Amino acid sequence: MRFFAANVGVHSFLYPFTTPPMGIMYLGAYMRARFGAEVCLTNQRADNLTDEEVARHAVDFGADVVALSSLSAMHKHQKNICRLIRQKLPGALILLGGPHVSSFGAAALEGTEADAAVAGEGELPLAAIVEAFKAGAGLDGIPGIYWRDRDGTVVKNPGCTEIVHDLDSLPMPAYDLIDLPKYWKLQSMTPVQRRVYAPLVSSRGCPYACAWCHEIFGKRYRTHSAGRILEEIDYLQKQYGVSEFEFLDDIFNLDHGRLAEFCDGVQRREKKIKLTFSNGVRADILKKEEIEALAGAGMYFCSFAIETGSPRLQKLMGKNLDIGKFLAAVECAARLRVFTNGFVMLGFPTETREEMQKTLDVVCGSRLHTASFFTVMPFPNTEIYDMALRSHPEKLANLDYLESTYGSTRINVSAEPDEVLWQYQNRAYRTFYRPRRILRILRDYPQPLRLLRYLPTMTGRLFKGGGQGRPGAKTGH
Repeated sequence: MRFFAANVGVHSFLYPFTTPPMGIMYLGAYMRARFGAEVCLTNQRADNLTDEEVARHAVDFGADVVALSSLSAMHKHQKNICRLIRQKLPGALILLGGPHVSSFGAAALEGTEADAAVAGEGELPLAAIVEAFKAGAGLDGIPGIYWRDRDGTVVKNPGCTEIVHDLDSLPMPAYDLIDLPKYWKLQSMTPVQRRVYAPLVSSRGCPYACAWCHEIFGKRYRTHSAGRILEEIDYLQKQYGVSEFEFLDDIFNLDHGRLAEFCDGVQRREKKIKLTFSNGVRADILKKEEIEALAGAGMYFCSFAIETGSPRLQKLMGKNLDIGKFLAAVECAARLRVFTNGFVMLGFPTETREEMQKTLDVVCGSRLHTASFFTVMPFPNTEIYDMALRSHPEKLANLDYLESTYGSTRINVSAEPDEVLWQYQNRAYRTFYRPRRILRILRDYPQPLRLLRYLPTMTGRLFKGGGQGRPGAKTGH
């Protein structure tokens, strides 16, 4: 069996981040272990490929099974690549996955040449689909998937897609099927330039109930053991000479015992490493001793997501973050010279200008080094979408998600007029990046000699302000 998987999407100025495609790397490794498949992986963004070139890779490989993963803003490429592959490989099994399917469900399959689509985690549903394909059987018995019957009708099977409960049972991601050094020259999720690093995904799922989340990996929190993470680090050090690791988890620090065991294991090793957390820590459950342990293990960059400084909105949106503990965690990390980055959203349903100002007051008064102030972007199949639909149905009706681009879509579903939200967006950056904070950035930025590369991005925010849209799911896809 020949299995071809592609991470679909093009590189853009507004969304320059290009990391190794961990989702399809896990799938590729799983297909080799489960079926003995020959595997070919392609990352359209990293290789700057046209849709025709991605399709040609699949055709030249002679793929029996094709899996295409994309964000919603890149679905048009997914749809086009699917069509091109179908023309040349009419008998291939073509599957869709990734955040777009998790958000749009059956609609992601409609208008495409694909046979089926999987929302959420991919390994076990993929195996079930492939087994049915090999046996010439139907797909109607596989829980939770979307598929096309003989007359072209898209069907959703009842139930939820099956998940892997023991992540250590999965083979290590197929690092050997990508050109890892290529990514050292590209911009990773951590805003640090050109370094010898590798990504790690050490957990899946999140038990919290944030209203904007797609729940790609579900509510059940599952982890690789500390020993398995250290094993993966050892492999990457020996095979590629990697000394820096970027965690792409949704929430790394939910299991306090695992965190302590991991940090102890790192510090016992002779080879020192560096760690960044570009996305996934929950600040209000991050204890002082844990921050110190992570810093001792090599953490030098960490992103903290506050989203809103309004206690009412914290409760309404289901995040329920303890803002005082959040600020204390940021203070502790900054004191240890960990470069701290913040994620903030403005424009929640029912949000007032007073609550926008409260958010600015909290964030601008914090010890964060940098912060991004995003506009709320409600995606289908999320609670926040239902909230926005009740208050602003006309705005959502006119929003074309498939033609939107990450970071450029302007929408306002707050309780205030558009001009008020954009005013607060602009004010946020200009208030946050004051001379004293810029001096702290100059002092603590991890690569001072390359700071000039980062400064244009930071200073550009002072003049651009509003209009950035943050996708609902915070993942490393």
